[in-house]
Amino acid sequence: MRLKSLLRSLSNRNFRLFFFGQGFSLIGTWMQQIAMSWLVFQLTHSSFKLGLVLFLANIPSLLLSPFIGVLIDRWNRHHVILLTQSLSMVQAFVLAFLGLTGTIAIWQVYVLSLFLGVVNAFDITARQTFTPEMISRREDLGNAIALNSSMFNVARLIGPSLAGLLLAVTSPSICFLANGITYLAVLAALLAMRLPTRPIKESPHKSLHNSLREGVHHVVTCVPLRNILLLAALGSIAGSSYVVLLPEFTVKILHGNASTLGLLSASTGCGSLAGALFLATRKSVLGLGKWIALGSIIMGLGLVGLSQTSHMELSAALLATVGYGMIVQMAASNTLLQTISDEDKRGRVLSFYTLAFIGMAPIGSLFTGYLSSTFDTSLAFQLNGFFSLLGGVFFALELPRMREAVRQTYVRLKILP
Repeated sequence: MRLKSLLRSLSNRNFRLFFFGQGFSLIGTWMQQIAMSWLVFQLTHSSFKLGLVLFLANIPSLLLSPFIGVLIDRWNRHHVILLTQSLSMVQAFVLAFLGLTGTIAIWQVYVLSLFLGVVNAFDITARQTFTPEMISRREDLGNAIALNSSMFNVARLIGPSLAGLLLAVTSPSICFLANGITYLAVLAALLAMRLPTRPIKESPHKSLHNSLREGVHHVVTCVPLRNILLLAALGSIAGSSYVVLLPEFTVKILHGNASTLGLLSASTGCGSLAGALFLATRKSVLGLGKWIALGSIIMGLGLVGLSQTSHMELSAALLATVGYGMIVQMAASNTLLQTISDEDKRGRVLSFYTLAFIGMAPIGSLFTGYLSSTFDTSLAFQLNGFFSLLGGVFFALELPRMREAVRQTYVRLKILP
């Protein structure tokens, strides 16, 4: 019975198709991410340049997300995702071709990372706002978001491990090729869906500026939305530190290799999966606010701990802690944002979430890369951990005011009597 409750959103055919198709594709995505980190470190031996690659991959979300949110409220989200997934597949095949022919250079990695960043800026907002369209019962939305996070983190567990094995015997190019092939699964799932027509409430004749201003006003004047997005931005800046520092931490602190890097990334995935499954067992959004605060605090403690260790086993455990805290904060934030947002503004609200979660990561990547290059990895972990702890405490202190602000919304949605 507990398993049936955990998987209840999979009773929706469209979501079930998306869940398994996207799950297979995400394994390839994580393989590419690990292979990309290893390739850049091999080419440059610089954490700063790896931070620059991540900056280029994420900066489009910072610059474009607010405008993309307006467009997502006006466009067919299913068609947008089909296009973005196809373009992501092309990017992976181009990387594989350049690597296999021995012509790959760091400037090409920069250009292709920027291209994928633009594609992902559209894809992430479209996929998040598309979730309610695949779910027939609103009360299953939180479960669907948590299962999506679980799928993401199962892939994070499998993908880096496979990447580590492949990198030990082949090259990053094979990982890029495998990633391109896995996109066929999600494209087949999207094409097999049968979706009802979604009424477009946002007028295409309204100016982009006015629609954007309306979305900004909605977020700024709603205390819960504003605080959730601010903490998500801070969590993204702090959480990006482990991604930038992991190759250097693996080689210089733990004296490991590509397989070690894959195992450490998989440890983060284990923690994240545990956090996502915990959220999937919850039957109501009530009480999620405190878990957003706790997630930020747990992540901060894990980052501070990483600054003090040089042992493989302890590092893996601390990365699992970071993964658990990060996914609890982010998935719980996503669920609350989807729940309390007005339907006609969901695309814009989720675009600000994309801006906070993905768009702020470039700032964290550059900041962390600078700290590591100028000082050392320990200071970078410590500062990012401290910021995450501080944000979680502030959010916890704001919870009473936020609960009062959403009470009427919860009554209207029959979450509260």
